[in-house]
Amino acid sequence: MTVIPFRSASSSYDISIGKGVIGDIASLFNVRRKVLVVTDEGVPAKYPQAVMSACPDAIIHTVPGGEAFKSLATVEGILSVLLDNGFTRSDAVIAVGGGMVGDMAGFAASCYQRGIDFCNVPTTLLSQVDASVGGKTAVNFKGVKNSVGAFHNPSAVIIDTGTHATLGPRLFAEGMAEVVKMAATSDRALFERIESGRYGDDIEGVISSALAIKVSVVTADPSEKGLRAVLNFGHTIGHAIEALCKGSLYHGECVAAGMMYMCSDKVRERLSPVLQKLGLPLSDPYSASEIIPLVMHDKKRRAGGVVRCVWVEEIGSFEFRDLTPAELSAIIEKRK
Repeated sequence: MTVIPFRSASSSYDISIGKGVIGDIASLFNVRRKVLVVTDEGVPAKYPQAVMSACPDAIIHTVPGGEAFKSLATVEGILSVLLDNGFTRSDAVIAVGGGMVGDMAGFAASCYQRGIDFCNVPTTLLSQVDASVGGKTAVNFKGVKNSVGAFHNPSAVIIDTGTHATLGPRLFAEGMAEVVKMAATSDRALFERIESGRYGDDIEGVISSALAIKVSVVTADPSEKGLRAVLNFGHTIGHAIEALCKGSLYHGECVAAGMMYMCSDKVRERLSPVLQKLGLPLSDPYSASEIIPLVMHDKKRRAGGVVRCVWVEEIGSFEFRDLTPAELSAIIEKRK
């Protein structure tokens, strides 16, 4: 098992990574109190059941799967279960599932009685390398992705690599898109490892390397005021693609296509075969006139009508560029 410590001025917890660590949850998180286990319909039942069996006093709440249910109404359902069952400020919520479950369970935990303990047990590669760490919780609102939420750090993150056995190739690939994102901006050696195909035999090490990047960035910028925006590489246009495709592409697939816009030609030449080998898309069918209005509703829009984008000129490094709608449109049309 690999343990990555997360230490900041406002939060301190450990990220435990290894095959079978769900079975160790009782030694990694305080389960000897009332616990609400939140999962969704698409999560294999053996994972929440493994958590339930370790908790002396637990209730399970299953939310509907799918981005359409990542809403205030679903969070209200979680809060109702907490209130109706007399949960107190000393009790806890455990999320078992993908990033959507973690976002909503974490948001509910942040709201209930002004904040209760939260443990994240992500079961998809995407949620393990991305949404599990950093304390960002949110729901979609009026068609805008993750536009309502709060920062609420977990007290523990438990990443069981054994859950990959129940992921199809496409779900595994979308998680790898986020690993590629972090490697492209911040770790040339990790990118070269993926580029050479040397990652499947040590996925624990790959996850650890990706999370080391994220932990370093988040601890330096816990409330997303500056540096943390580097984690948005590929997301500015990727989120627009995600809204336009209406579920036909996964989040990581949209990020993959989005990265192809925000890099130099020489980076594209290296990025393209990596994404292709993983089975990820290199392009999208949408025009600048379709993408730009959605980008301008994104959280990354800044005063003056510009959008802060992450640009990769060389593998392993990045820069921020504030682009106008016209400049973004020109980039999109050039890359079509």
